[in-house]
Amino acid sequence: MQDKLTKFFQRIGPFVKREIRWFIPGMGVKRYLLLILAGTSFLSIGIAYIILDYYRTAPDTWWLSFFDIVTLRFLLDRTVRAILFGLAGFGLTVFGIYGLNRALIKPFIPRGQNFTEAFAAYRRRERGPRIVVVGGGTGLSSLLRGLKSYTSNLTAIVTVADDGGSSGKIRRKIGILPPGDLRNCLTALSNDEDLMGKIFQYRFASDSGLEGHSLGNLFITALTEITGSFETAIAESGRVLAVQGQVLPSTLHDVRLAADIAAVEGDILVSGESSIPETPGKVNRVWLEPNNPLAYPPSIQAILNADLIVIGPGSLYTSLIPNLLVPDLTEALRASRAQKFFVCNVASQPGETDRYSTADYVHTIENHVHGRIFDLVISNDRNDLPLPEGIEYVMTDDSFSMSYPLYNSDLIDEKNPTRHDSVKLARAIMDIYFEKTGPLMYKD
Repeated sequence: MQDKLTKFFQRIGPFVKREIRWFIPGMGVKRYLLLILAGTSFLSIGIAYIILDYYRTAPDTWWLSFFDIVTLRFLLDRTVRAILFGLAGFGLTVFGIYGLNRALIKPFIPRGQNFTEAFAAYRRRERGPRIVVVGGGTGLSSLLRGLKSYTSNLTAIVTVADDGGSSGKIRRKIGILPPGDLRNCLTALSNDEDLMGKIFQYRFASDSGLEGHSLGNLFITALTEITGSFETAIAESGRVLAVQGQVLPSTLHDVRLAADIAAVEGDILVSGESSIPETPGKVNRVWLEPNNPLAYPPSIQAILNADLIVIGPGSLYTSLIPNLLVPDLTEALRASRAQKFFVCNVASQPGETDRYSTADYVHTIENHVHGRIFDLVISNDRNDLPLPEGIEYVMTDDSFSMSYPLYNSDLIDEKNPTRHDSVKLARAIMDIYFEKTGPLMYKD
């Protein structure tokens, strides 16, 4: 008998442990459950008055004897009867509410995920910190892919200086802002990245007449023409992908990135983001044309309301700095009370940051924004995996930690050692943030 009881409790233990999470603070369930129970109780009392009045005044018939059995009248102690009926009513009510909610919400729960765990994770992310990530390219989308597990209050601020590939063709032929980096971020924040993400990232074959174009870029372009607004098209694309957070351009002005490059034959002026890595030489500085574009107001608002701002990872001169060359955006960064982290790249980028150290990345940004803006620098300290020819790890000088708060850790993606592992990087950022602010607490 004892073995059977032990097996029974072992069987129901995980179920009870999982379902008890409905009652932890922050789930937002207890208040409505109490309201339903109160309403059910009042309804039961009203029905009981009617039945009791009829029971006392009706003539003695066979069904009254049956009613005595159903109401457990043979138990003389009314307290016992009240407890039995109360427990039965409570259990049926809770089970009915749970079953109804499960049936209604099940289509929206990710496949293979437990209903209670999915709901708890949703509530946790909903109450997560407001995080703004500034950058562009694949580095930014990789970071967003990791951070969306911690919070739904994510904002990606993306450069619009891209002029290469599909985005460049659309920009030149149709005259809208380049959608490529924004598309990558939307895909990374999608709830259904496996399917919708692949659709949005799909590129047409070379013999299709649409060679080089991604379906997502064409979709955003079509929405821009339909809605008459690039920012509206981005917002509507986010709704289609069911993104957790929002993706915003740094500016709505048609800007072009230019650079001063020190080559063997002398300084060269290069115009166009895609031309900078292809021009041999060391980049002295970059700027936007036209100069001093106005920032997109929602981007400024997101920065000022943020709890944490993360700049990087991404191409230093063509993804990160172009955002910081929008004066209003940089001023908002200085004015924000949020913690400001800089994530240094794992490996150098040929044509842009050859032989750059972590200090070189930080000092280059500071030279372009004319001052210090970071509270902490995060860098990778693992360098034992082989890299492609011409690429080297970004190393951190020992002296750099004397002038800047520095966090070193293994952040590398073992399958692609030139990039960050999105899970490792997001965990490191959130651990540092919660260490400074305290653990995330639910509020009921």
